[in-house]
Amino acid sequence: MIHLIFGLPAVYVVASVLGPLPWPLIVKLGVAVAILAASQFHYWNRLSSGSIFSPEYSRSLVILFNWTIGAMVLLAAVQAVVDLGSLLSRVLPNGGWAVTDAWRYAASSVAMLTAAFAVGQAIRVPPLKDVEFPIRDLPADFDGYKLLQLTDLHASRLFPASWTRAVVQRSLGAGVDLIVVTGDFIDGTVPARRADVEPLRGLRAPDGVWAVTGNHEYIFGAEAWRACIASLGIRILANEHVVLRRGEAKVVLAGVEDLSAERGSRRHDLDAALTGAPRGAPVLLLDHQPRTARQAAARGIALQLSGHTHGGMVLGLDRLVARANGGFVSGVYEVDGMTLYVSNGTGLWPGFALRLGRPSELTRITLRRVP
Repeated sequence: MIHLIFGLPAVYVVASVLGPLPWPLIVKLGVAVAILAASQFHYWNRLSSGSIFSPEYSRSLVILFNWTIGAMVLLAAVQAVVDLGSLLSRVLPNGGWAVTDAWRYAASSVAMLTAAFAVGQAIRVPPLKDVEFPIRDLPADFDGYKLLQLTDLHASRLFPASWTRAVVQRSLGAGVDLIVVTGDFIDGTVPARRADVEPLRGLRAPDGVWAVTGNHEYIFGAEAWRACIASLGIRILANEHVVLRRGEAKVVLAGVEDLSAERGSRRHDLDAALTGAPRGAPVLLLDHQPRTARQAAARGIALQLSGHTHGGMVLGLDRLVARANGGFVSGVYEVDGMTLYVSNGTGLWPGFALRLGRPSELTRITLRRVP
């Protein structure tokens, strides 16, 4: 299906944009082959690693593929609007207007420049984004408590060790009490990605570094990745909780397995995660996917932190992503008395690495007491 999703815009661009241009036939054939080959990026990924999620060739080539796909999809969308306008204009008096070569050149230039910007936004080291959440009955000793959320790192050939190291350095400068990672550390197997996640060993915070699994850990062997991540000093909350303390004051940090675990030996189990938690203490929940937020709210969770959606990546496309995630895609939501925060992500899947209007982020969260 994914090969068809990207193949159809490629065919449309070849037929509607490239075909009418007054270029030599041999040149048009060469460009057409290049466009169609680029549209099958995910097929080449499968050949390189056995998975569409893990391209195992040079970073420059992965960037080039993403730029080409982005330009192709954007150009197909723009050209479709132009073609539709031309078609509708034929019902107007005096004939209507034809799509000229100048239009095609202009649309192609805009698509290529926009795609270059979008890929640049996707692969940057994100800036800090500050958000503040009121937490009902938060103990006074925790008023002003700061935590940093990383999510959807997707360590890969696109987000290699150098990128991970830069993310860690920026995280260490955030001045927080706690660091959490809400899943999707990687795209690739442990042998392929071990060096790319190694810089995460440098993450430090007074109350530790805690995490939950994401669906991509389950694609590439969750048990192996759980052990690898633990070896970096990051504690995974697998349907568990830990109690954060400031003197006698308590806040519960809970984490659940990703929903993908329903197909494996573990499963997403909020009841297990909360078993034995001190009564009356506000609960902060780490859950990779946001679509079960209403169930969490029904259990009295104060704040849920999620990722998974990448913010929808592109304005407009985010509406489709929201439909697949219970209506939640980016930012803050009030869900039956619970606050849900869905991060746009620190990185994203290297199979469609574009961001337009949904920037990546390192989220610094401050908790505020509400009596």
